[in-house]
Amino acid sequence: MRNFNRTKIATNVAVTKAYYQVLVSNEQLRLLDANVTQLGQQVKETTALNKQGFAEKIDLDRINVLYNNLLTTRENTQRLIVLSNQLLKFQIGMKVTDSLLVEEKIVDVVFDSNTPLEVDTTAYQNRVEYGLLETQRKLNDLNLQRLKSEYLPTLSAFGSSTYQYQAENFGDLYDIKYPSTVIGLRLSIPIFSGFQRKYRVKQAEVELKKNDNTLVNAKNGILLQQEQARITYQNGVKSLKNQQANMELSQEVLRVSKIKYQEGVGSSIEVTQAQTELEQSENNYIQALYDALISKVDLENAYGRIH
Repeated sequence: MRNFNRTKIATNVAVTKAYYQVLVSNEQLRLLDANVTQLGQQVKETTALNKQGFAEKIDLDRINVLYNNLLTTRENTQRLIVLSNQLLKFQIGMKVTDSLLVEEKIVDVVFDSNTPLEVDTTAYQNRVEYGLLETQRKLNDLNLQRLKSEYLPTLSAFGSSTYQYQAENFGDLYDIKYPSTVIGLRLSIPIFSGFQRKYRVKQAEVELKKNDNTLVNAKNGILLQQEQARITYQNGVKSLKNQQANMELSQEVLRVSKIKYQEGVGSSIEVTQAQTELEQSENNYIQALYDALISKVDLENAYGRIH
């Protein structure tokens, strides 16, 4: 049963990570769509300014390069979304050719960023791996007790009751019966049965000691894994908040750069640089988002909260 639970937990972890990958990819596509829309509008405006002689052709070329690269990135992301959905369907046992609609948005995922995670020194007991080791330890202990019991005296009871029929004449054979009853106790004391029994006991004691050491190592390993998962999650959430703030700043820089360019106090280079920085900050945000989500799954798994 515990082996089944371990397989079930591993499956749930894989499904959750695949699901989060779909959410992150959808969010990435949403950001790309917004960029394509605003950059496409900028291409139109710059084209009009170029025709009127207010913008150089090199300015238009720079923006077109960014726009074409952005379209390519969006197409690649769309293909990756298809692949992510197929992976999710595979993990949940669906046919990859079946239709699957994920309606949840990334904003629906809750991060416990404001609540410090407390160290739980007993959470290792929730891990199915530790439970399997405990079960094995109990079985080995029972086996040791069984082997030791072979040294103990055994007391058993026995009894029998019979009738005998005797007669001088054959016709009177079953007329007279003589009952006979025997009741007693039998005590068996093991004296010497060779060294095999002693060897089996010693071997069982060694196995039990090995189990104890394995349990200690497993406990320490799980506690270390939990601490690593806790720190990784906290760092991931912190990084996500920072990258989100950087992305919002980059959006503001681009907005101001476009206004300056339209008013003739800025250059097209400033706009293209701001656009490039925005795309980079969005990529950093997407990566931080994915890392935070994966660390969230690893944290829940480390603390035995995934069933």
